[in-house]
Amino acid sequence: MPRKEKTVSRAAEPEASGPVTRDKNGTVTIAVHAKPGSKHSGITEVSAEAVGVAIAAPPTDGEANAELIRYLAEVLELKKSHISLDKGSRSRDKLLRLDSSLSPEEVLRRLRQAAG
Repeated sequence: MPRKEKTVSRAAEPEASGPVTRDKNGTVTIAVHAKPGSKHSGITEVSAEAVGVAIAAPPTDGEANAELIRYLAEVLELKKSHISLDKGSRSRDKLLRLDSSLSPEEVLRRLRQAAG
């Protein structure tokens, strides 16, 4: 009996590799590793898994999440209302959803530029 080969669907793969991807709905998402309680907000690293972001707010009552969204809106030159927390509201590892026309490549370029 001949073996059936598994077919791999290319449509399910993200458009860009790394922490910034486009999901199946066409929405750009950013994987973030948050570091709350820092002296200054800033991007510490852009790795293959996530964007490291130091947050100048304590991790209580959603203050760090609000500061993270405010800071990334400033870096990406978007309105705060265009960025939403998709997953990880009580975790350091978060998934943010962007409601904008920016491509994953442009988002990644702006994040790397802010990281220095």
